[in-house]
Amino acid sequence: MSIFGFHYRLERKAIGLVLGIIVVSSIGGLVEIAPLFTIHQTVEDAPDMRLYTPLELAGRNIYIREGCYACHSQMIRTLRDEVDRYGPYSLAVESKYDHPMLWGSKRTGPDLARVGEKYSDQWHVAHMINPRDVVPVSVMPAYDWLLSTELRTDDLSLHLKAQRAVGVPYTDDMIANAAVDAYGQSSPDAPQADGVTRRYGKATTVRAFDGLPSRLTEMDAMVAYLQVLGRLTGAAHKSTAEAGASQ
Repeated sequence: MSIFGFHYRLERKAIGLVLGIIVVSSIGGLVEIAPLFTIHQTVEDAPDMRLYTPLELAGRNIYIREGCYACHSQMIRTLRDEVDRYGPYSLAVESKYDHPMLWGSKRTGPDLARVGEKYSDQWHVAHMINPRDVVPVSVMPAYDWLLSTELRTDDLSLHLKAQRAVGVPYTDDMIANAAVDAYGQSSPDAPQADGVTRRYGKATTVRAFDGLPSRLTEMDAMVAYLQVLGRLTGAAHKSTAEAGASQ
């Protein structure tokens, strides 16, 4: 009996067909679920991994709000040309605290996984105001209103709480001081700046990202987020160095 003949006969028996569907679906589900039991073996350890500050998280929310992920990916593949252009390939652990993840696959613009500190704050501000001023062939739209729009901070603690609910280890102290820390990170001379480095580590960048320390804008948040991409942990650079040493 051919496989097609067996299938035609099976279609005439409702119970047999249902059981067949259950078996095939179970196999597919097992293939998808089984690897999750070994996830701790496949995700790299990153003891130096730090959290997004409230300002950086606000910038990430703006990045999502404006649909930036539709044109920029945040995942460098292991292909040689990608590594040569963008830097070390992305590791799973680098997206450990990204909810939702923004890996993407569409690249109307370049990948941003390693854009942190590649350009100055002034470059990013100019790029947001009018992309053609710094990249003449850019097709990116302008986001000049970010510089004149005050950043909303009264709900930042709620955003941190939501992140903690899905596994990001924000402390009660971080949540309670979210609004204060957002202001402090963009105002290096303010007393609130000390609290940012105390809660998030000395590696945290504290400066007036939009060049205007007197006010907190959405541009501050966006630039702060872009400048930390690829810099939450040094695991990728360490992995590349170890791979080179073993060759």
